[in-house]
Amino acid sequence: MVAKKSNYSAKDIEVLEGLAPVRKRPGMYIGGTDETAYHHLANEIIDNCMDEIVAGEASEITIILNKNGSLTIADNGRGIPIDKHPKKNKTALGGGDDNASLGRKI
Repeated sequence: MVAKKSNYSAKDIEVLEGLAPVRKRPGMYIGGTDETAYHHLANEIIDNCMDEIVAGEASEITIILNKNGSLTIADNGRGIPIDKHPKKNKTALGGGDDNASLGRKI
């Protein structure tokens, strides 16, 4: 088991506004639905899993190619914080509190 180093909450999420997200991380905006975009999305998710490993917050990544061609990618890291961001008063997912009220890790 990996020892958790710190509390990770919505306040740790950098809020990018306007075109700043596109300029700062253009690779996160896939812009298509073809196989290239699908592979790029999978790479982004795996990169996020690897970031959790490197940060010492995870020790396992599971990647499954399902029979229907879809991928299942998971790690045992921190997930997305589900508390409300102090600046935006929304969860890190940008939605309501459905997941926060259920105490789920996303």
